[in-house]
Amino acid sequence: MDVKGNYDVHVKAADYDSNDTVASDAQPVGPVGFWTKFDKWIQLDSASEGRYSNHDLDPVPVEERTWLGRHYALFWISDHLSVSGFRTAASVMAIGLSWKLSLVCIALANIIQGLVITANGIGGTKYHIPFSIQSRASYGYYLSYLMIVMRMIVGIFWYGVQTYTGAECVQSMIYAIWPSFHNVKNTLPLSANITTQFMISYVIYFISCLPFHYVGVHKVKWLFLLKSITTPIVAFAIMGWTIKEAGLGQTSLFKQGNTLSGTALAWAFMSGLNSNIGGGTTLMVNAPDYSRYARRRSDTYVTAVAIPLTATVMTFIGVVVASGSKILYGTILWDPLLIINHWTSKGGRAAAFFCALSFYFSQLGLNIAANSLASANDMNCLLPKYINIRRGQFISAVVGAWVLTPWNILTSAPAFLNFMSGYSVWLGPLCGILVSDYYFVHKQKYDVYELYNFNGIYRYKYGVNWRAFAAFTIGWVPLLPGFIPTVSSAKATTGMVHLYKVGFFYGFGAAVLSYVVICKLWPAKETYVERAVTTDDETSDVVDVVESSASFGEKRLSV
Repeated sequence: MDVKGNYDVHVKAADYDSNDTVASDAQPVGPVGFWTKFDKWIQLDSASEGRYSNHDLDPVPVEERTWLGRHYALFWISDHLSVSGFRTAASVMAIGLSWKLSLVCIALANIIQGLVITANGIGGTKYHIPFSIQSRASYGYYLSYLMIVMRMIVGIFWYGVQTYTGAECVQSMIYAIWPSFHNVKNTLPLSANITTQFMISYVIYFISCLPFHYVGVHKVKWLFLLKSITTPIVAFAIMGWTIKEAGLGQTSLFKQGNTLSGTALAWAFMSGLNSNIGGGTTLMVNAPDYSRYARRRSDTYVTAVAIPLTATVMTFIGVVVASGSKILYGTILWDPLLIINHWTSKGGRAAAFFCALSFYFSQLGLNIAANSLASANDMNCLLPKYINIRRGQFISAVVGAWVLTPWNILTSAPAFLNFMSGYSVWLGPLCGILVSDYYFVHKQKYDVYELYNFNGIYRYKYGVNWRAFAAFTIGWVPLLPGFIPTVSSAKATTGMVHLYKVGFFYGFGAAVLSYVVICKLWPAKETYVERAVTTDDETSDVVDVVESSASFGEKRLSV
């Protein structure tokens, strides 16, 4: 079968020696050029002309489905117990909410996140395919590429930003070992927006991450286990130390009430809720990228509990520590790394080093889970002949950490940072259509082999499912007037601003509802199947034509 689904046999000159004859009129093969050799050299062994896929893009084989419920619990625990987790309450309290209401806001946001991630990940546990392949069923072969690119951009961008935070962990470790590092002379110009000292830390962190990108995702469970053991110990230790040293007196954040009231408070709460939900939309969209490695479908259900529980606990710890920092240092420090940098005694420096080391592993795991793996899966789908997950992670690392220069973005490009923070305007509707298509339109019944067929039932006309495009447009266009003022000096009406403050609820909900209605009125009947066809279905016609032990590629090509 060729890449367009035509069932023919490809004959390659490389498969024969000089004495073989393919046809009586075969032409002599000339010398192979450099670029032809180079192209052949960089192609993946698991890719082929017969199918536009490779091993990492194929459904996960049984022997690689190694994630159990505890692994997913540890995965999400480690995701929230991080430097970023300490800072979560800061943005919510800054807009006028008390610590109690901030805690409620963040808990509710993460309950919603957990439910959506779990729901969207079910397809991954059943068909063992990534988001990039599942999206073809709802968007069509070509339109799915646009959605993939959108999600890929987000992953690469935040990889760079999180690399900056990881470098801060390395810097704190070096401070703890060699206090004289504080005095390293800066040889970079002010316009560089980064110092020599921090550049050293940045390079060390970046290089130290590369071996972890080399390891397959189904083998990296131990990293999340390590994070889940060390980071809670460190987080509670810092909180305990803060309470012991500072107490929680009258100047504490715990005495700070709401600074807003009435409708202003209500809209501030909704803004904080929407912002915290929006921060998890990338994980909602790419949920199948992780759930596909589950041994059983039920193993992923723990996600719905682990996410809100750990996020709420971490937020509370962050409030306690920040409150104590006001008493100890005269200013509120939401960043735990800034707090441990004040520990300058011998014993304090040792404690600071191990805290920073724990945060280093936490940041490393977070960046892999939320960013590099997601964008690598997307590149894998776009260029399956050349890019697998391992190569994709390396590309994401280089582009995110060096091409985007996150130190410039964080110091001198606030409008661009606000733009990327508001990217949930598009990701919310994107995710809504995925969920709507899987549960309400196709009723959880896909033919996994057709998802890999260029001319299969999920191609739609011209490779675009216009129903999904229409629903996606309905989901994000009305939010644009409220979004634009966050990245420019433009003004918007109060109504548009308020709609943007509930942007996820509108975008996700409108996409779900409109997609269901459109598909009900104009159904794509050719995409409906009587029963689900998976790689584990030994009774299907597809599987019967080959040995049950054959790879997915062999089964796919035999149809």
